[in-house]
Amino acid sequence: MARLAKKGSRLEMLIDMTNNEYRNGGVAVVDKVPPPLKIGKVVGKNVDAYLDKAAWLDYTGVYKGYSLNFDAKETTVERFPLANLANHQYETMKLWNRHGGVTFLIVAFWLKGKNEPEIYYLAYKQLAKFWEFKDSGGSKSIPIKYFRDHCMRIECRNGFTLHYLLALGLHQLGG
Repeated sequence: MARLAKKGSRLEMLIDMTNNEYRNGGVAVVDKVPPPLKIGKVVGKNVDAYLDKAAWLDYTGVYKGYSLNFDAKETTVERFPLANLANHQYETMKLWNRHGGVTFLIVAFWLKGKNEPEIYYLAYKQLAKFWEFKDSGGSKSIPIKYFRDHCMRIECRNGFTLHYLLALGLHQLGG
């Protein structure tokens, strides 16, 4: 279980810091969704639990009246393997989008020889094109060049650790 806790922890730590900054600044309310656990054995104050099947994305919240639902993904290669996203996660994003929610991925590329990651916002509609292409026998990953050419890079801005809300385009809306 310790291995699971570490997976994705660098990016999630940055997002958690940003979410605290958003909350403290009255900008948005976004929370980490705890992983589903099944209780095994309880002996006194000791509880054994194990991960149940995941059924959600990493984060959910609200910003300017819009429902947000997104996941944080990391890779150490110059492509984002679509296998890093589970089918149930994609289906959740698809439903969320269909019902007017804002759903996306935040993808971090931790590349060898670089001091900091390249972090990008990948909108659901962008992901869907690759996902459906993959299902029809196409590429099973998204090259970093696509992110560099077509996705907004997420960086520290305006005092926020990873100001991902700028990428949503909702900052231009009223509210």
